[in-house]
Amino acid sequence: MAGPKAGRPFVFLEEIGLSSRQVLATRSEILLSGGAESMNMTSVCLLVFGIGVIAGLRSMTAPAAVSWAAHVKWITLAGSPLAFMGTLPATIIFSLLAVGELVNDKLPKTPNRTTPVPLIVRLVLGGFSGAVLCASVNGGAAIGLIIGLIGALVGTFGGYHARRALVARLKAPDFAIALVEDAIAVGGAFFIVSRF
Repeated sequence: MAGPKAGRPFVFLEEIGLSSRQVLATRSEILLSGGAESMNMTSVCLLVFGIGVIAGLRSMTAPAAVSWAAHVKWITLAGSPLAFMGTLPATIIFSLLAVGELVNDKLPKTPNRTTPVPLIVRLVLGGFSGAVLCASVNGGAAIGLIIGLIGALVGTFGGYHARRALVARLKAPDFAIALVEDAIAVGGAFFIVSRF
């Protein structure tokens, strides 16, 4: 698909005058029923788990990527209570918070991600990001919440132990490994949301 609508294959639904709820329901039905851009629930669940893992690595990167996906219409939230995620203010706020987190992660006084407050934030944002992605394909926000939360738990502890092991094994500065983790989180997040 070329031109200004590339990346927005369902824009025609909006153009023919369907309501926001009808656009969301029609798009979801096409995706989940084997249409041209078929996405089965197994794929959705794996991607939602992945966005949870990203939240475990960098808590604000997951909702920032999901917000961008909604804003540029990679995902459709029209008619959903989560539609605010695609607004420009939400996209800006989540993006600024994500950049702030990338900087804050490198500071010496930043608490460990496995301590209670950072862990809870990662679980909440992983679950929230998963819920938004599931809602975008009418897959059930509750399922997305649970799967995203589990992914965030895996990402939090897996990322923590992987980073410590790499620093020790490579005798590399933590800062360098943190930058690699940043790249994985940001790149992975945008890869995941671009699959919807």
